[in-house]
Amino acid sequence: MSAFSLEATDGHARAGVISTAHGPIPTPAFMPVGTKATVKTLHPDEVRALGASVVLGNTYHLHFRPGEDVIEELGGLHAFSGWDGPILTDSGGFQVFSLRHTLLAVDDDGVTFRSVYDGRAERFTPESVAEIQRRLGSDIAMCLDICPPASATREEHAEAVRRTTIWAERQLELPRGPGQLRFAIAQGGTDEGLRRRSIAEVTALPFDGFALGGLAVGESRAEMLETVGWAATLLPTDRPRYFMGLGDPEGILEVVARGIDIFDCVLPTRMARTGTALTADGRLNLRNARFVRDPGPIEEGCGCPVCTRFSRAYIRHLVNQEELLALRLLTQHNLWFVLRLTAGARESILRGDFDRYRREALARLHGAASA
Repeated sequence: MSAFSLEATDGHARAGVISTAHGPIPTPAFMPVGTKATVKTLHPDEVRALGASVVLGNTYHLHFRPGEDVIEELGGLHAFSGWDGPILTDSGGFQVFSLRHTLLAVDDDGVTFRSVYDGRAERFTPESVAEIQRRLGSDIAMCLDICPPASATREEHAEAVRRTTIWAERQLELPRGPGQLRFAIAQGGTDEGLRRRSIAEVTALPFDGFALGGLAVGESRAEMLETVGWAATLLPTDRPRYFMGLGDPEGILEVVARGIDIFDCVLPTRMARTGTALTADGRLNLRNARFVRDPGPIEEGCGCPVCTRFSRAYIRHLVNQEELLALRLLTQHNLWFVLRLTAGARESILRGDFDRYRREALARLHGAASA
């Protein structure tokens, strides 16, 4: 029985629900990134109050610090982190291949690399990654894959597709945590032949969901969106569709329009740490001197706990004095904005007017960019 129920479609855009052991995930859904079992600067209750239904944890980093043995002994990732909602854990494959200076060897059995923490040689295989995620106890566990950069040759992409498939086949029947769902990943970059091959191979296997990996890794936005436009339609309609590593407002609207259900990105929290606020009219650099006496909120009409209480002038002061509260406030606002944008997309799909919602939101963002 599928863990995904489709409630409505509007064009290619979809609204549904993913059922997990720790509650439902209404889709489309943005997943705040909690790399090391925390969404940086925030209490789990704050993350929930901002509108998040699911967060992402990082298998690579949690394996090294504090270790899945510690987390399992302390009751699993939910008890350990204090977050009682759904958690998706990536496989660590993206970190291995994005940290290419640490890569030692790749073969059909797995990948050998040096830990970024102590430089020791480590090895991930489909079996070891599945076991780490089983012990972490996440609700959704991703398969180990190979994620080449956009600059990789066609031969490198072809090899990534081949190995990603054979690793998925091995990981499919491995032991899981109670109620744990498992998603496979399709690779192939923007090469249509390779991407179609990868999708055909992994979707022939009975996984609980499927992800488009190997995008937003250096190709142009136009190439990425063109690929998503046809690739998403090849994924099963009765399974969740996950775009890995995307979370800017324009990108969210565009991939939802192309049939994607869930997505994640560090952008909202990382922007906060640079003093940048996300708004419907574009980004604001709160370090800017023009805000020194500005009594208004970050965004007029925003109902987040920051905009209803604090001024741009105050937040600018905190940012420029490097006060920790600045990081918390901007993180809260940015996540509120992205989560509300995504919730609005869901509501508009259910109403049947997503295209209008998308066009109006993009017009504001594009207007700000050209102002």
